[in-house]
Amino acid sequence: MNASCEARLQRYADLLTRWNPTINLVSPATLPDLWQRHIADSIQLAELAPLEGRWVDLGSGGGLPGLVVAICRPQLSVTLLDSDARKATFLRTCVRELSLTNCSVVTTRIEQQSPAAADHVSARALAPLPKLMAYVVQHLSPGGTAWLMKGETWQEEVDLVKASWQFDLTVHPSRTHDGAAILQMTNIHHG
Repeated sequence: MNASCEARLQRYADLLTRWNPTINLVSPATLPDLWQRHIADSIQLAELAPLEGRWVDLGSGGGLPGLVVAICRPQLSVTLLDSDARKATFLRTCVRELSLTNCSVVTTRIEQQSPAAADHVSARALAPLPKLMAYVVQHLSPGGTAWLMKGETWQEEVDLVKASWQFDLTVHPSRTHDGAAILQMTNIHHG
């Protein structure tokens, strides 16, 4: 990680800490461990991310992982999508204060946003996989990659969607949460 990325991540952590009591961007109980629990968790996705392309982060909330991806991968064009106007205001503040010219914020419900045809779609702590798949496919281009950050029950969720969806799956075990994983999904289609 270069110095510019590290400095921006620290400024982002400061903004998140300052705004969290008002908006509840992350669980207050996790604030003492903000760097490891949230930022380092998202950095591992940014390290897997390609250098270029169009990226849409669904349900961005406090910017995890989308804002971290935008900070660490400045060549990517990143769109943060969240329906909560207060969280979107926070995200726009971060984009402005961190001078992230590669990042934009859209305030709308995922299902109401016109299809993004993105090369990459990410989500973290948004919804169980059976519900999340339809959102992902709506915004992912054919041949695109979904990057889904899931907790310890990821295998059960994958098993549930296999009856309705076909996809190629690469599992990246989390370095920050035992049992959690980043699911890299390609060739996704219904049926």
